[in-house]
Amino acid sequence: MTTSSHRAILADLIHFAASKREAEDRMVELEELVRTYGGVAVVKTIQRRAKPDNQTFLGKGKVEELVKEAKELKVSLLVVNHTLKPQQMYNLEEALRPSKVRVWDRIDLILNIFEKHASTAEAKLEIELARLRHMGPRIYNMGEQLGRQRGGTGTRGGSGEGNTEAMKRHLRDQERMILKKLETYQGVRDRQRERRDKIGERTVALVGYTNAGKTSLLNALTKRKEYAANALFATLDTRVGTMYLPVLEGTALLSDTIGFIQGLPPALIAAFRSTLSEAIGADVVLHVIDAADEKRDEKIDVVDAILTDLGVPVDRRLRVYNKIDAIGAGSFPLPSKVVAVSAMTGAGLDSLRDAIAHRFPHGNVKSKH
Repeated sequence: MTTSSHRAILADLIHFAASKREAEDRMVELEELVRTYGGVAVVKTIQRRAKPDNQTFLGKGKVEELVKEAKELKVSLLVVNHTLKPQQMYNLEEALRPSKVRVWDRIDLILNIFEKHASTAEAKLEIELARLRHMGPRIYNMGEQLGRQRGGTGTRGGSGEGNTEAMKRHLRDQERMILKKLETYQGVRDRQRERRDKIGERTVALVGYTNAGKTSLLNALTKRKEYAANALFATLDTRVGTMYLPVLEGTALLSDTIGFIQGLPPALIAAFRSTLSEAIGADVVLHVIDAADEKRDEKIDVVDAILTDLGVPVDRRLRVYNKIDAIGAGSFPLPSKVVAVSAMTGAGLDSLRDAIAHRFPHGNVKSKH
């Protein structure tokens, strides 16, 4: 349930040349992210500038306006739909401190959503690693600011640099500790994959834009009962089930992965490498698409770009248009070489199983695409 502590101002900055549609779409997605976290937007503001303000990102006048609105509307959270530099974050927090308003950039918001949804120890460690890497530069900046306020000279003996160096060492030690723990999990995963390779076990991975219905499709194909919600990032942990492929008279392992989103920073994708490794190493990668989404083509491009960055070959990918129950028959022509399904009604699932099966050689031999 949303509480007053989650009342938020959403702020975005776009270039003068950007279209009104682009600005609106960005704000809709930001609002959906805030709703997924458990908050409610009470103010939405879009500012057009040639470039961000170096000091506050939004500019002095806009910040003064937001400070006033935050006080009047009892807002406690400002979310900026970009990645803020440490100095910009510090100055925004200082401006809003009298109103007790927290300031998050886009990565902060996503990390807090991740934190709420993570259930395994591995996912929690990956979030902690991503947070350390995101917060580190801000902490350094805070140390420098404290040093200047206390009269630090900027030399090695200055209190600012002393604070900063101590913080850096502490964060480096924490990062090494987390990475060591994650290596243990990755080692287990690598041994499991080696065992599957040895016995010729077939593997399939679900990928797609967040909220495309991947978990529902996993449930439909494997008869599992995983949590599936109409919300962004409902799945963070790798989930694996076994599905039967009638054409092969055999089975394949099907894994679900974290949903992608436009502007998801590479550092966050890297932090979830263990989850994504299931997709990278799979014989077949099912790119699940929400057929009822008006922005499906743009989202397809986002996912394709991430898969390419991850090194997933095009010939391993199979596009699956999900949620066809939510669109009218013939509402748009389906591209060739895709499969249309409804995880909710079961329509098209037999065709999908056959399409997956034909990506494998017959018999219990692992695909080598």
